[in-house]
Amino acid sequence: MTILDGNIVTVAMPAIQGDLGFSAPGLAWVVNAYLIPFGGLLLLAGRLGDLVGRKRMFTAGLAVFTAASVLCGVATGQSVLIAARALQGVGGAMTSAVVLGMLVSLFPEPRERARAIAVFSAVGAAGGALGTFLGGALTQLVTWHWIFLINLPIGVLAWFAAMRILAPDRGAGLGKGADYPGSALVTGALMLTVYVIVGAGDRDATATTLLALLAVALFAGFVLRQARTARPLLRLRLFGSRLLSGANAVQILMIATMYGFQFIGTLYLQRVLGYGELATGTAFLPAPVAIGLLMLGLSARTIARYGPYRVLLAGLVLITAGMALLSRAPADGSYAADVLPPILLLAAGFAAAMPALTGLAMSGTREEDTGLASGLFNTTQVVGGSLGLAVLTTLAAQHTDTLLATGTAPLPATAEGYQLAFRVATVIATAALILAAAVLRTPRVRDAG
Repeated sequence: MTILDGNIVTVAMPAIQGDLGFSAPGLAWVVNAYLIPFGGLLLLAGRLGDLVGRKRMFTAGLAVFTAASVLCGVATGQSVLIAARALQGVGGAMTSAVVLGMLVSLFPEPRERARAIAVFSAVGAAGGALGTFLGGALTQLVTWHWIFLINLPIGVLAWFAAMRILAPDRGAGLGKGADYPGSALVTGALMLTVYVIVGAGDRDATATTLLALLAVALFAGFVLRQARTARPLLRLRLFGSRLLSGANAVQILMIATMYGFQFIGTLYLQRVLGYGELATGTAFLPAPVAIGLLMLGLSARTIARYGPYRVLLAGLVLITAGMALLSRAPADGSYAADVLPPILLLAAGFAAAMPALTGLAMSGTREEDTGLASGLFNTTQVVGGSLGLAVLTTLAAQHTDTLLATGTAPLPATAEGYQLAFRVATVIATAALILAAAVLRTPRVRDAG
């Protein structure tokens, strides 16, 4: 639900703009207002989950997210929608930050943990991929309001299920300290980082540079604080784990690639091939189907047999190949020949890579740090996705404008802009593959069963 909500609005943006009268720059805040608090609060929410109990943080976040979704669905003005989207981001951070920590605690045995992470990754990937389909279907068949109202029954059901099924956990207690000055520094730094990334195209270079320097200064202040305080929010020793640090770095690159594929791919179908909202969403359906089948049917067993390192590399090879194929999609292309094969390669690659990468990231984490490590892993997802969208959409738009200025027809110019974005995404995926091969190698352990 929380992952789906990050992109379900993509296809519905024109309808929201027409109904509420957003300007083009203002419309971007329907997405940004969600991403900024979501990305900025994950680390703090993860640490608070360790202190007050992960179940308590999870259920509170569900309540906030569901209530905010209703506010979004009934919004009749720009300010109400943007404020409600920001509140959704807060609730999304509260729930997402502790989920992986809960899984690690619930499934300590490696084989069961691998299966649980595969299911979790499949659900998350399906939510991300289904967002495009559901956004198009609900917008075209009902109204855009239902892309938010659909969260009400899901959120209520999930809240009651969590209250009944999940065992209570006490947490370490707030007396252990959440380092509130450090929390303010890192939350401000993360929010500012996401803001700089997602709004880079709407500001001049000087303003972007100044904001980026301010974010760096806040991060530096946070690191100094963590090194000196007796009860740090983020124990710097966490980054001494090669697997945790390496997996988060690889994830930034991989998620940047996948977000670029989803967003630029949507634009290619609509603006080059002329697809409508529902047709665009339907065109992406093979991705969640393939991801779900592969993750649930093969992922855990494959990881148990070959090890997460080899499965991760195989997945990244498929992602790189899929992006390379997509970079050839022409102005007169077709879905069957130019879009569907890359979609299937990318889906298979992600189905292999994501559970393996998640397992590697969490494998070296101590019990008392699982909430924090979970929040960190989710934070790099948001940063990677935001960075990928900002870089790839900006490159595509600039290249298209350059071609139009030289007299190229609009349709070929638009297609070549997207091709450039896909080529850059291929380079990013290749970098993820090289980095993973270099830093995430682990001994191969055969499964006895």
